[in-house]
Amino acid sequence: MIDRDARFEKAGSAAIVAAAADEWRSLLADYGDVVLVANSDEVDIEELKRRFPDTTLFIFFNKVFKVLSEPFTRHSMLFSRSGTLGANLVKSGKVDKVLPYFDTRTFHGVVNIKAGPNEQLSPASDFGDVHVRHLDLTDVFTPFYPRSSVPTTGFALCFWLTTLNLGTRITLAGFSSKRSERYKVLDVHDWTFEQVLLRLMFRKGKINIVGRDASNPYADLCAHFPEFTPADIELTANEIIDERLGNLSSIVDRLMDVTRFLRFLDRTWKSLKPRSRKQRQWDSMENKRR
Repeated sequence: MIDRDARFEKAGSAAIVAAAADEWRSLLADYGDVVLVANSDEVDIEELKRRFPDTTLFIFFNKVFKVLSEPFTRHSMLFSRSGTLGANLVKSGKVDKVLPYFDTRTFHGVVNIKAGPNEQLSPASDFGDVHVRHLDLTDVFTPFYPRSSVPTTGFALCFWLTTLNLGTRITLAGFSSKRSERYKVLDVHDWTFEQVLLRLMFRKGKINIVGRDASNPYADLCAHFPEFTPADIELTANEIIDERLGNLSSIVDRLMDVTRFLRFLDRTWKSLKPRSRKQRQWDSMENKRR
């Protein structure tokens, strides 16, 4: 069991991140499995509970009411991502809405996490009467993540955990990067980059992904058809993808033309709407910089 009183310092440098890594090794030592649960339509909570033993820690993210409909009774933690104005759950006023979805007997607190240079951690007191830890992974991703984007919370945590050599099986549930009918994906993240790296880690046995087959059908082509080299397959696959994207672009162009009037109405409506609290805060910050 995780010690709810364990110290967890804010990370802001490589040295502090290393110290945080030691804390996490201690925190997760008693768990055979760590399951990261995305806020996705593809997640089946009941199936996950049946699949994984009692020695499993389930990690949830942000607005858990997207996947939970009642208090979660298994061992769990909640990761709250920070934005430029602090933890998103705090700034959106959702803390009191998400915490009731966890059973206090098995809930091991909130981790306020940041993974981008402009993100700000929130004081523990902003989360109310719950144990809060802080984790800054910005320096972990600066060397290799695309600079125009920031990592998603789940990807950032998953990758970092694999670097700790925990001896614990790490499993992803619902990490498909697909936009559903209810939930969108945000453009601030490089979803393609993350999916490529996650898939590679999966095929190297570093992580597990629920519902995903570790085999690569394109790699298997070489075994079945030795007359085709890996380069032949790669070039042909790229050719087909290029054709499909070209066809898709033509369809998008037609849709843009058909929906021109609807987009005009949308822009007009947005210009008439009162500014949100976040927009007013952004405007205030911009004025101070001038």
